[in-house]
This record gives sequence, C-alpha cells and structure tokens, in this order.
Amino acid sequence: MKAIGYIRVSTHDQAEDGVSLAAQEAKVRAWADLNGADVVIFRDEGISGKRSDNRPGLQAALDAVGKGDALVCYSLSRLSRSTRDALAIADILTKKEADLVSLSEKIDTTTAAGKMVFRMLAVLSEFERDQVSERTRFALAHKRKNGEKTGGDVPFGYRLEADHLVEDAAEQKAVRLIVDLRGKGYALRAICRELESEGHRTKTGKLSWHPQVVKTIILRLEKRAA
Repeated sequence: MKAIGYIRVSTHDQAEDGVSLAAQEAKVRAWADLNGADVVIFRDEGISGKRSDNRPGLQAALDAVGKGDALVCYSLSRLSRSTRDALAIADILTKKEADLVSLSEKIDTTTAAGKMVFRMLAVLSEFERDQVSERTRFALAHKRKNGEKTGGDVPFGYRLEADHLVEDAAEQKAVRLIVDLRGKGYALRAICRELESEGHRTKTGKLSWHPQVVKTIILRLEKRAA
C-alpha cells in the first residue's frame, strides 16, 4: 500500500493554530510509518479549501492514488471545506478502489468502521446526483409544457420567438406531407423527391433534401407520440 499524503494551508493564522504544513506532514508520515506504507506528499500553500478544482496539489494527489492506496490528510477541512467537493473526492476514491484516511476525525477506510463512513459518503454523493438529475428532468418537462426551447437546434416545423417554440406554417406543411407519405409506405428517398418537387425547403433553406434529414424528423415525431 502507498500513502498519498495531502496537506494544505491557506493563511499564516493556520500555521499559528498548529496546522502548519510541517505539522500536517509529520502526522501523515507518522501514520504511514505505523502502517508500513511508502509515502508521497502533495501540498497546496496559501490556497483556500472552498474549491478543489483550483488546487494543483490536490489534483496531483488524486491522480497519483491507485488501487489499494490511501489518501491521507490531517483533517477533512484540509481536504475540502465544500460538502460537494468532499463527496466528489470520495466518489473518485471509490472508483479507484482506494482508501481515505482523515487523522483528526479518525476516519480510516482501511478499517471496518471507516469503510462504513466512506460508503455513507458514497451514498450521499449518489443521492445528490439523483436529486440534481430529478430537478433537471422536472425543469425540462416544465419548459416543454410551456413551449420553451430546452436546448439544441430548433426542430423542423418550428421557429423560435422570445425563447418559445412556435409552429412555422410552411415547415408544418412539409411535416404533414412527410407523415402522409411515410404512412403510405414511401421510402425516405422517395419522400425527399416529393418534398423537392413541391418546393419545400429544409431548415437551412435548401431545396434539396437528404434521407437522413427526413429520418430525423420522423424519429422526433415518433418520440413525441410515444
């Protein structure tokens, strides 16, 4: 097992409070010696723990962690002051099959009790992701119900007015023709020829139609009807 030590300070006050880089490193090395682990230390100095993405030392430590290794920190506050980031770090370690050791809180996932805490963090992380996904689905459904655009290109048959999709009369006429011809068993290329012969234009204003464009329109209509 390898101990990947991570230490951090953000102000001189922290050094005076007894959590200087030297003090943290000494604690991490003592844990590694006690557990017979080789140790590599990564550090961030003068950087806040509010975010994890702006800390090169932390990112390097997470990159260095491998299967069976342990990420060792003096306290969870040194690792992150953001619940979201702490859960994200826990998720990264879970995927790498690595352990987390926080010396101050006595969280050590190399032990049975520590594994339980670690798994609780993973469950909380999954719960948070599910909540975000659920809120996103509800928001998109609400937008669709109110005729608002929900991302991507404006679909054929509509135009955008003040962030709302409204039917385009000319394109809707082409859509009805596509539906009618498809219902009669016309192949995609045959539908393209009919659209061209009647002078219908594509979304980009072209008079020539491609079978894939027609197929995309049909699939979107089928999805809406499902």
